[in-house]
Amino acid sequence: MWSSRLFWKLFLVYAGLNIASAIVFVLIVSGRQKTQVEDQVQQRLHDSAVIMRSSMEGVFDRGFSEQLQIKVEKLGAETGTRITLIDMDGVVIADSDQSSLQLVRDMENHKNRVEVIKALATGSGTSERRSPTLSEPMKYYALLYRHDGEPKGVVRVSITMSKIQLEISSIEKLIWSIALLVSFTVMLITYWVVARMIRPLTILTNAAESIANGDYDQKLYFPQHDELGILAQSFNHMSKEMAERVRQLQASGDRLSTVLEGMVEGVIATNERQHVLFANESAGRLLFFSPEEAQGKPLFESVRNHQLQKAVTEVLKTLEPQRMEVELESTSDRILGVTTTPLPGTPCPGLVIVLFDMTELRRLESLRQEFVANVSHELKTPLSSIKAYTETLIRGAMDDPEISKTFLMRIEEQADRLHQLILDLISLASIESGNQVFDIISIELRPFVESCLVDQQTVAESKQIELIIEEQEPGLRVKADEEGLHQILGNLINNAIKYTPEQGTITIRWQRDEGNMVLLQVQDTGIGIEEKHLARLFERFFRVDKARSRELGGTGLGLSIVKHLVQSFNGTIGVTSKVGTGTTFSVRLPRG
Repeated sequence: MWSSRLFWKLFLVYAGLNIASAIVFVLIVSGRQKTQVEDQVQQRLHDSAVIMRSSMEGVFDRGFSEQLQIKVEKLGAETGTRITLIDMDGVVIADSDQSSLQLVRDMENHKNRVEVIKALATGSGTSERRSPTLSEPMKYYALLYRHDGEPKGVVRVSITMSKIQLEISSIEKLIWSIALLVSFTVMLITYWVVARMIRPLTILTNAAESIANGDYDQKLYFPQHDELGILAQSFNHMSKEMAERVRQLQASGDRLSTVLEGMVEGVIATNERQHVLFANESAGRLLFFSPEEAQGKPLFESVRNHQLQKAVTEVLKTLEPQRMEVELESTSDRILGVTTTPLPGTPCPGLVIVLFDMTELRRLESLRQEFVANVSHELKTPLSSIKAYTETLIRGAMDDPEISKTFLMRIEEQADRLHQLILDLISLASIESGNQVFDIISIELRPFVESCLVDQQTVAESKQIELIIEEQEPGLRVKADEEGLHQILGNLINNAIKYTPEQGTITIRWQRDEGNMVLLQVQDTGIGIEEKHLARLFERFFRVDKARSRELGGTGLGLSIVKHLVQSFNGTIGVTSKVGTGTTFSVRLPRG
């Protein structure tokens, strides 16, 4: 209450009006009382003069008299006034304020006194002045005394102004005391009334401030049934509605924030001055900035990309959505699809930027194009050879038995190569699509590896390559499809034989690995692979040395098939290599 400025405004206004009214009232009443006192004194002097005049028969004819002086002194004491008898020549013959007749004889002539002159002229006269005899302010009233119509003298009655002022002062003090008492009482009542008026407003203000600070559970209870009571009811209803709306907005905001934060796409909202209003984590990850630090700052303080800046400026200027691709070359060769859309409103309050990472899409598109080109080339090569050999035979080569036999063998080789390529493509497509059904069983590695080596023994012996088995723990089993595992080992051992020089060695080993897995390795002493090619080694149709691979008869799909088969068996595959030393393929499969 004491800190309420409205309270003090109202209280001081009412208090000022009250004090001003009291002062005006006092001034008016005291002025009126002063006039009434002066009129009463005037009437008193008049009455005293009339009484004196009625009892002064013959006194002016006799002149000075001790008895007269005593009588006048007695009347003056009884009436509380000064009584002076003045003959027609202005000589004072008696005065109630003089203690002896001799003093009366020594008094000045009063013929020139104002009130005496008026009384001689008109019958009565008044005046206020300082008495030369008593040396103090006096109020005089003089009345002409006549006997048988003939003027005999003047009866003058006077009273000191100090008595009048004392009486007026006492009345004024009474009036001021009453006014102060009434004003104080009114101010107390004013304080109570204003405080009663302000208290609901203070409660309402505090409740409004609490709502502004986020505390929406505010209830007001006023016993009054006036406008304040209605206002309290309206406030309670508003508080309830606002709390519900805020809860809905918070829930909606939380849902929206969760959706935006969970999006793979980056989302950035800016105002019309290109300052960041919101950015999700995906946007920060795609454009390499911190969303928390960027909020409220110009977008291009955090994201320095001229293509994006140009697009944002153009959208704010034209208010038309734009789509574009942006290449980021600062830290990585990343390609982003950018959709910039203005926010609704006039004038435009800002825009929304949606970012799509198109790097993988573009890479896959490039791989698709490369795959189509490779397939076309791989299919074209054997077909071209078959067609060339066939045309040569038709044109007469078939008449030479030796040449025709050689050409027919070449045609058979190319047909086998084409057939194997088609089988590999079908197998790879089936594995990638997930339509191929595997019979996952527990397979003991030792006999299985030995059977796979039997299939590769003839080719290995032709190059004098030694096939070695290293079994660190007898009886180890893996969970896999038997045909699929045979294809994995067959491809890895066949590749090792192809790229291992004569009199080399190929070692197949296996052992228990962490996480209930089995590590199966195929290690050769071949030519090795440069490190820069290792990342792409399992891509379809990828060859480190294309000419040598075609010469050796590979399709370029073997390692890709191996990778997809291993993944289908919930395993992993890796490779390490050193040029001139050899290569090691490591396959990890679940233990059976």
